[in-house]
Amino acid sequence: MTLSLLLTTVAKKSDARRLANASLQHRSAACIQIISGIESHFIWKGKKSACREFLVLAKTTTRKLKSLESLWKKIHPYDCPELITLSGRAATSYARWVQASVSS
Repeated sequence: MTLSLLLTTVAKKSDARRLANASLQHRSAACIQIISGIESHFIWKGKKSACREFLVLAKTTTRKLKSLESLWKKIHPYDCPELITLSGRAATSYARWVQASVSS
């Protein structure tokens, strides 16, 4: 079975938790992981920048991906949020659990 992984970064742990809680409450994702200690380097408004961030990874079905993306766009604190989707095969038992977790 194919699953989707939506990822983003945020500056504050409270923002990462808000994304996680909203995703679970809306049943848009089955599992959200928050990874601290990310150091991002980027060009923003013509200037080289760097900052500490939290990486947020959400596991969902391809069917629920659009609703998860829409939710994150609405509540993400950044003006231009990084929303990247990866898709791939998952173990059947895990994929079934994800599917059951996001079913209403």
